[in-house]
Amino acid sequence: MALSGFMRKVVLLVFVASLALSSGCGYNALQGLDEDVKASWAEVENQYQRRSDLIPNLVSVVKGYAKHEKETLEAVIEARAKATQTKIDVKSLSDAGSFGKFQQAQDSLSSALSRLMVVVERYPDLKANQNFRDLQSQLEGTENRITVARRRYIDAVATYNKKVRYFPTNLTAKYLLGLEVRETFQTTEAAKEAPKVEF
Repeated sequence: MALSGFMRKVVLLVFVASLALSSGCGYNALQGLDEDVKASWAEVENQYQRRSDLIPNLVSVVKGYAKHEKETLEAVIEARAKATQTKIDVKSLSDAGSFGKFQQAQDSLSSALSRLMVVVERYPDLKANQNFRDLQSQLEGTENRITVARRRYIDAVATYNKKVRYFPTNLTAKYLLGLEVRETFQTTEAAKEAPKVEF
């Protein structure tokens, strides 16, 4: 009888110890942070899609005024096509190569749009066109939304990555959930230089 009482105490002690350790393992916290990263990424994709949807209308309006700016318009269309073809799913957010290709495609589209806006400066009638002004305003708003969505994603990834890397939650992340550090947006070389505007 004394042995079974001793065994009960051992079992109870092991149970209490495992409860205490499991609260520090971060299983639920990691799951929540993973969902936060996925939601933040979905918003980034949503804003990039919004920008992509606006571009054909913008190009169409500009085309009517700036027919001989064919090269610039084609560059925007080509950059948009590459950006929409370069997809990254949530599972690939830990892959630096895939994430880099996605960011590069989006940055190329941003650059092409910037060149288009410089071209537009040469056409006062186009700048005065209500359709163009509306599209330009929507595009500027979308660029701001992209910036906000990227910032939120960067913050969510930073919080997630800390939890994935810190002890003891790193053990849960690696061995129990198979989670890895996620990639985030980096400053590009082009962003470090002021754009050149020539008239």
